[in-house]
Amino acid sequence: MAIVLAKHFKTEIVSADSRQFFNEMGIGTAKPSASQLLESKHHLVNSFSIHDEYNAGCFEKDSLECLLKIYSTNDLAILCGGSGLYVDLVCNGSDELPLRNPAVRDELTTLHKTSGIVALQKKLKELDPEFFSQIDLNNPHRLIRALEVCISSGKKYSELREGKKSKRPFKIIKIGLEDDREKVYERINTRVEEMMKNGLLEEAKSLFEFRHLNAMQTVGYTELFNFIEGRISLQEAVDQIKQHTRNYAKRQWTWFKKDREMRWFKPEQSEAIIEYISSYTGT
Repeated sequence: MAIVLAKHFKTEIVSADSRQFFNEMGIGTAKPSASQLLESKHHLVNSFSIHDEYNAGCFEKDSLECLLKIYSTNDLAILCGGSGLYVDLVCNGSDELPLRNPAVRDELTTLHKTSGIVALQKKLKELDPEFFSQIDLNNPHRLIRALEVCISSGKKYSELREGKKSKRPFKIIKIGLEDDREKVYERINTRVEEMMKNGLLEEAKSLFEFRHLNAMQTVGYTELFNFIEGRISLQEAVDQIKQHTRNYAKRQWTWFKKDREMRWFKPEQSEAIIEYISSYTGT
């Protein structure tokens, strides 16, 4: 859909997917194909290495720079991706959160190493059930940061993130795509099977030695790393990828459905979407 819109309005796309930044992660992040990347210019896809230190703050800065560059020659830019936090950073800016607390962070990092990611999930569910229902539960970096804020401030991370919006030098038109949940789940299952046929296991094997990096704490890779280590069977890993992706899709629904500015369309309604955007832009 982003490509359809970009071609119609003769503009460019900025990715708001928190994993498509990384060069080494192609199949498992469902990046645009080589031919799709040629159809419309994409920013922040294949822009960094998994070895680079890249976080939400870096993304906010880089995405705004990309948008302003696009606006120098176009009246409209397309931001596309399902990482709710990253979309929110572009639209609203970042909140004033407590500074990093090394002692708390070290304690949480140790908890992760000794008791696993489930221990972090359980702790966040106790301290901030609202954010627990929205966050990517398979990303220990984000879990640790949310817990660090909760413990250091004595407040819920979700409460601190509802601060004053930053002023942006552009208007925002929010569009969401939705379909029957069962159809979406079917497509997720089919896509995982296609990823496996396209070499996801081989990609995971090539990245196995880097499994400790934050970028690799991602659905599609962590499950296959467990298979490679002999903890589960390959079929179990594939089934878990499907389940965890469906869980993530459900959290995406929860996140974006709360946004009253979002206008929802079916995936096949491209003409209606173009008309809706045109009604705002006059193009």
